Amino acid sequence: MTAVELIQSYYAAFNAADMEAFLALLDDEVVHDINQGQRQVGKVAFADFMVHMNRCYREQLTDIVVMASADGQRAAAEFVVHGEYLASDEGLPAASGQRYVLPAGAFFEIRANKVARVTNYYNLNDWTAQVGG
Repeated sequence: MTAVELIQSYYAAFNAADMEAFLALLDDEVVHDINQGQRQVGKVAFADFMVHMNRCYREQLTDIVVMASADGQRAAAEFVVHGEYLASDEGLPAASGQRYVLPAGAFFEIRANKVARVTNYYNLNDWTAQVGG
């Protein structure tokens, strides 16, 4: 599988809410840099993060464009997040089913055909304004 195919599979599993397939694409020691947040390490931490995210948010990604370095060790993606804020997240505005549309991007490191690092970026101020914060 090429780097582009790996990242396309990653987002296809995300959009299908297939957490088993999604997590299977991660290296056991995956590094996850959370937008404007902390760095987490390991597939278990990533899985826990996704449980939290899936409780608070329902999201679908569209307009996904994936790019990769010639050696296949790095990749990047740009996409649009279409979401619904389901349950209040700590330190953020109260949730009441607000919908949002948010441009976002991610950077990846790939090792042994697995995602070894993912760093996500989006504009938190834009998201907060959209959900009424």
